[in-house]
Amino acid sequence: MSETSSRRSSSIEDYIRAIYGLVERGEAVTNTSLAGRLEVSPSSASGMVTKLSQLGLVTHVPYRGIELTAEGTQLAHGVLRRHRLIETYLVQHLGYTWDEVHAEADALEHVVSDRLVARIAAKLGNPVRDPHGDPIPAADGSVEEEPARLLDELQPGAIGEIVRVWDTDPDLLRYLSEHAIGLGERIEVLERQPFGGPIVVKVGAEPDAATHALGKAIAQALSVAVR
Repeated sequence: MSETSSRRSSSIEDYIRAIYGLVERGEAVTNTSLAGRLEVSPSSASGMVTKLSQLGLVTHVPYRGIELTAEGTQLAHGVLRRHRLIETYLVQHLGYTWDEVHAEADALEHVVSDRLVARIAAKLGNPVRDPHGDPIPAADGSVEEEPARLLDELQPGAIGEIVRVWDTDPDLLRYLSEHAIGLGERIEVLERQPFGGPIVVKVGAEPDAATHALGKAIAQALSVAVR
């Protein structure tokens, strides 16, 4: 049996990655939140969670939420390593832009061999971040986390560097690119407009810095390492 055919099914891997992603964001993992993230019905999510529990990949305590077991976390790290290395390779060597790679990696992560993943990692110099700033788990499953806060949590006067973009929506990523709001850019919070209004920020280094009024969707998609 080949290594890819001995893996968990693609649907199981998708669910495990989605659970891990919700945990990364600090969001509650429920059948409802999983259904929304994967764009399936709550009943489908509930059925799969039951299956994952039977496989020993998650624990599900009614009214408390869903948690990955040690085996589930190990599986998530493997899937994320393949996904994020593929995204990085597509951007660095095949000319893709960061808004184009997520769907491609979604399909490829289930079929690439471990040997190919190792070759991709070596070719890239074993990177620890993908094009969106997401941490790439190492071959041993370890993950290098970087202390950061969501832009939406910062107050006027805060200054830092954009280190991660959480949202995979191509339109949002293209908007960021078109306005030169990207990884490694200096960002300063100038103003938080009242009643849920936008956050006004200055992005970039002088004399090329630009001022933007960013809505909540973007403010909750950008992670900033505060200086």
